[in-house]
Amino acid sequence: MAKFVLAGKADCPYYAKVELLADYLQQNLPDFRIHKITQHPEVWEEWLKDVCEKNKWSHKKSPIIWRELLDRGGKGTLLGGYNEFLEHAQLYYGITSSMTTELMLTVAKENLESHMEKSLKEESLKELTSPLQVWITSASAPACYNLIPVLTSGEVFGIHTEISIILLDSKHENHLSTILLETQDLVSPLLQSITICTEVEKAFDRAHVVIILDDVTDQEVFSLEDCMRSKVPLCRLYGYLIEKNAHESVRVIVGGKTFVNLKTALLIRYAPSIAHNIIAVALGVEGQAKAVLARKLKTVPAGIKDVIIWGNISGNNYVDLRKAKIYRYESAIWGPPYYSRPVLSLIFDREWINKDFVKILKSLSASGRQFRGILAAHSIATTLKYWYHGSPPGEIVSLGVLSEGQFGIPEGLVFSMPVKFENGSWVVLTDLEDIELSEQMMIRMTSDLIQEKLVALGDVLYYEPYQSEYKYNIYADLVQDEEKDLALSNNSEGKTMEQ
Repeated sequence: MAKFVLAGKADCPYYAKVELLADYLQQNLPDFRIHKITQHPEVWEEWLKDVCEKNKWSHKKSPIIWRELLDRGGKGTLLGGYNEFLEHAQLYYGITSSMTTELMLTVAKENLESHMEKSLKEESLKELTSPLQVWITSASAPACYNLIPVLTSGEVFGIHTEISIILLDSKHENHLSTILLETQDLVSPLLQSITICTEVEKAFDRAHVVIILDDVTDQEVFSLEDCMRSKVPLCRLYGYLIEKNAHESVRVIVGGKTFVNLKTALLIRYAPSIAHNIIAVALGVEGQAKAVLARKLKTVPAGIKDVIIWGNISGNNYVDLRKAKIYRYESAIWGPPYYSRPVLSLIFDREWINKDFVKILKSLSASGRQFRGILAAHSIATTLKYWYHGSPPGEIVSLGVLSEGQFGIPEGLVFSMPVKFENGSWVVLTDLEDIELSEQMMIRMTSDLIQEKLVALGDVLYYEPYQSEYKYNIYADLVQDEEKDLALSNNSEGKTMEQ
């Protein structure tokens, strides 16, 4: 039996002619079989070169035809191209082709369309069966160690979604190897693979999810301005590589202890095509605020909902309690699980809200505790879970996103604000009532973010933090009545600021 392999460019008219002739021979000769291979015109030359090198053949044009010896084994025998196949058909079978040039071109066009359609279908099927590619940058950071068990548990992406984790870090390879071995010891059925990447230029290949953690460095930074500017080269590189290498629907989530909003803004600047899919995690700050309230009310933090974090996640932000509710609170008034009460109606000590609560949050944010291992990992994992499966119905979630002018926030700033997750995306909750912020508050929160960006990009040499005319210890007595339920937290990422 004779089996011929026909390979050619999908849009090659000569391939179209030998293909139709070969189809005719296969239909009419019992011992004649063919196998067809088409390649996109852009990859044809490279593919042909590889085939010829592998088989030690010399052939330069489309099509290429060879015969496989089914009865004897071994490698195939090169027949040649278009002319050689026509001669072979005429000599051995007495058959030739009368196909016109016009028909050859028409069939070639149809072949290219069929090839493209087939490639798209194969790519779609591959997407359905291939694991989710999850890249974690600065993987030697403590949060990564705590994050991996949650990602592989099935709680984040789904109990039927397999994942591959790639740990990206140019240093600390020994530490990454330890993480890799411990992760393999988990024997998670959803973890298809975990690998280490230390070559930055290969970063984010086919990435579906990119988790940006704080860059771990031993390099000494001499000034606040130097620290801001040091974020630009890495974010520029990451942005370029994400746009070049990652999946077109990649989701990028930024965590860390310092300049979270700034890093997110820079990534958006250097990866503009996926701007809506780059977000900053604010749930760490939100979680700490809920925990402080829970200790005051002698309840569990999980029962407190709808605390809103405004502004700079790792710097100047406001903790807004005006929409905050508490569920399952043990008191004289009791109701079913869906029954809630306003948090502010249960804290009668407004002095505590406007002074002690603020002071506690300030001390926690100054220490960066909300960005350490367990809480940072949980905040990132929960945000990803909401992104993929939706946030709890009716619940407000705080998230750092690119402003489009909502709530009077200047466009182009990455700002923490209230959102909900649904259908694989997020939506800013602009329809909430009674959450307006005063001009003074807005200036306070936006001025530092604007300056951070200007300093980082070199438009301003020195950072000058916003200075309030009021001192911290009389802050609560000077704000307007409707603002007294907003708690000010000031981490300022090393900045000194009076309240």
